[in-house]
Amino acid sequence: MFEIKLDNAKYWRDCISAVGSLVDEGLFNISKEGISLKAMDPSSISMISFTMPSKAFSKFTIDKPSSVGVSLENLGKILSSTRDDEALVMKDSDNKLSLEFIGPSSRRRYKLQMIDVKKSVEKEPNVEFDANVEISGDPFKNILKDASPISSYISFKAAKDQFTASAHGDSGDLEELHSKDGSIMKKMSAEKNAEAVFNLEFLENMVRACPTGNSVSLAMKSNEPLKLSYKIGDADISYFLAPYMED
Repeated sequence: MFEIKLDNAKYWRDCISAVGSLVDEGLFNISKEGISLKAMDPSSISMISFTMPSKAFSKFTIDKPSSVGVSLENLGKILSSTRDDEALVMKDSDNKLSLEFIGPSSRRRYKLQMIDVKKSVEKEPNVEFDANVEISGDPFKNILKDASPISSYISFKAAKDQFTASAHGDSGDLEELHSKDGSIMKKMSAEKNAEAVFNLEFLENMVRACPTGNSVSLAMKSNEPLKLSYKIGDADISYFLAPYMED
């Protein structure tokens, strides 16, 4: 049995938006430390790791560790009804997830059927990254947007003093260069140059829920999975995306 409460229901809505950007269903593990989830997208090209500490909740009561499997699409639809000034209480109830929205003068309760999630991911990819880049989230979204008219793929290259994004397609080419001393780049370190090509649509889905004003961290190694991370409040969101390799 568990009962957890968030004073701002929109906070959980935004977290689920980040998780649901890649996967249709997920298994949330609830322990005294908080809530976590690891899941692979249906194509097995990417995965997400989500953790939210118990301190992020105004109430966090749990009898024993629990696992809750849900359709993230259905959960997202329910959370889309969140209104301003609403709190959210979640608890288990007869193999259903109860979600109660509490406003200043109203309450409403949904019960979402729990499901068996067959595919669970235990570990993150084991990559010794050569380069780490921290970039402002909104400009990073713009970099992806700049590449979309050119190609379905984007190349990232991290060197000692510079981060380069490029795209190549039948209609033309794009190259963007950003120095580590510029306003967009927050931090950068590269023991070795790192370069790889990634699916643009997956990247756009990954950063869509990144809050305005937050930074995005990229960990890279040439032709290895990219780790893309950001925070939503106290919650940590990390995505891993396999590189595109030409046949």
